[in-house]
Amino acid sequence: MVLLKLFIYLSFLITISFSSNISNKVFKEYCWGCHHETSTAFGPSFKEIANKRTEGEIKGHIVAPKSTYKNLGYKRSVMPSFGNVLSDEELNSITKYIQSYKNTKVK
Repeated sequence: MVLLKLFIYLSFLITISFSSNISNKVFKEYCWGCHHETSTAFGPSFKEIANKRTEGEIKGHIVAPKSTYKNLGYKRSVMPSFGNVLSDEELNSITKYIQSYKNTKVK
């Protein structure tokens, strides 16, 4: 059982370590000021987002947060729209990066 947990943990670290340069660039350039991967900053963590939202909801909120925030249960949204900023490849990459935090445990 310990070996299985170690394997899962190491697999997660490798996945995060080898995540695409695109998602790292997008994260550092556009997301990091308000979101962190596993802890709440100004906005929710990627872990929280991944565990609450579908892929479509995540993409929709990145592209047009003013159109989606009420459906997602928020009273307001200060998140800017990235619909005209990110390419399809960047949007898909950052969405997959966010989803990689689903069901992760943080000590």
